[in-house]
Amino acid sequence: MIGYSTIGVKDLDAAKEFYCNLFGAEVLVDVGRLAMIGKSAAEPKLAVCVPFNEEPAHPGNGNMVAFTADTTEDVDALYNKAIELGATCDGAPGERIPDVFYGAYVKDVDGNKLAFFKFL
Repeated sequence: MIGYSTIGVKDLDAAKEFYCNLFGAEVLVDVGRLAMIGKSAAEPKLAVCVPFNEEPAHPGNGNMVAFTADTTEDVDALYNKAIELGATCDGAPGERIPDVFYGAYVKDVDGNKLAFFKFL
């Protein structure tokens, strides 16, 4: 259902490197101030951009982009990889809803909140 989500960033090159490395993905579209990152044009993508209004990029309060994982071990791996790439912990991996939901939360270098999760 979702084709792509967009987040504002301060340093487009750093954001492209962070997200490509985090997901083993590539830049599929790059139009200067915006880049779409993904594994194929047919799958959902993440767009990183310098805001169109040229105001400083900043994360919204309560906004988050959540990425699915195949296993709880994959959640842990994405969380650890994000931390290695410069993200900060916003909730270590673990069951959030017993027997239902396993997740982990980070903030990227621009402060955008990300979740990695697996329904159990």
